[in-house]
Amino acid sequence: MAEKRNIFLVGPMGAGKSTIGRHLAQMLHLEFHDSDQEIESRTGADITWVFDVEGEEGFRRREAQVIADLTEKQGIVLATGGGSVQSKDIRNFLSARGIVVYLETTIDKQVARTQRDKRRPLLQVDNPREVLENLAEIRNPLYEEIADIVVKTDEQSAKVVANQIIEQLGF
Repeated sequence: MAEKRNIFLVGPMGAGKSTIGRHLAQMLHLEFHDSDQEIESRTGADITWVFDVEGEEGFRRREAQVIADLTEKQGIVLATGGGSVQSKDIRNFLSARGIVVYLETTIDKQVARTQRDKRRPLLQVDNPREVLENLAEIRNPLYEEIADIVVKTDEQSAKVVANQIIEQLGF
């Protein structure tokens, strides 16, 4: 596994992909990218606006292009969007071009970590827990399908999780 220089973080909203990814990149002296931030950078607008104007389908098209581009790089840590794994193409890119780390978390933790975040368009509903449960049912098997490593993030700091990933990778 160590011959693959890219590390791709997958998992649900609130799993800590961006925070853990930054720590991991810093510790391994790799470049960090976040697919949502890259979409915002390319569009000049935030994710919520992209969802409002283009809908989820338009957002997913942009996300697929961004991930296709970023996974072509070498020596990066990439935090992907929670729903990106729904695309077979994206799952193939991630599997073929790096080590996939599934950051696993509970629905309770997701609710706690995302409840005040207005930048998550899918959760701007009356019952975000129900949305998270429905998404988990669809997406968790996809995360598991492509994961080289699975790490639970619930009760640990981002730095501890980053260290666990490094340890499991044998770096």
